[in-house]
Amino acid sequence: MDQSPAQRLEEFPERALPWAKEQFEAVLNQTEDYVREKPAQSLLYAFIAGYILNRLPTGRILGGLFRLLIVALRPAVLIYGATKLYQAAQED
Repeated sequence: MDQSPAQRLEEFPERALPWAKEQFEAVLNQTEDYVREKPAQSLLYAFIAGYILNRLPTGRILGGLFRLLIVALRPAVLIYGATKLYQAAQED
């Protein structure tokens, strides 16, 4: 545990990607098992979810999320650049 925060931050994507993949596969397997056990109830849930998603203003929701992403992207790029500058300064 004598790693610097920058080193731990660099290793995070390497550890997070396999973990996320395992979690996704676990959820997918659980879903497949549930559908095999209760096909009629699963079909009903799918129909209800589809109806609700059809009634939602998805275009406006996605547009709002896109605008939020654009607004949040600028500070994220600034923080990323500052972190890289700090790392470069620490190496020298």
